[in-house]
Amino acid sequence: MPMPAEDIVALIEAALPGAVVEMRDLAGDNDHWAAKVTAPQFAGKTRVAQHKLVYEALGERMGGELHALQLTTQAPN
Repeated sequence: MPMPAEDIVALIEAALPGAVVEMRDLAGDNDHWAAKVTAPQFAGKTRVAQHKLVYEALGERMGGELHALQLTTQAPN
């Protein structure tokens, strides 16, 4: 079963307080998502480390319930 955007956002925001998450459905199927995550926890971290924090927030859902996620991350200005 596909994972709704609201569930993805809730998981990321719970793991990264203060994060702003923008979601876009890439295929109109609730199964292929693009997420832009801006979070204070990303400050001073490499892009790989930023992505790791997001994937940790999603846990085992990534690759299962959440089939595909195109991820863009950044620290706030």
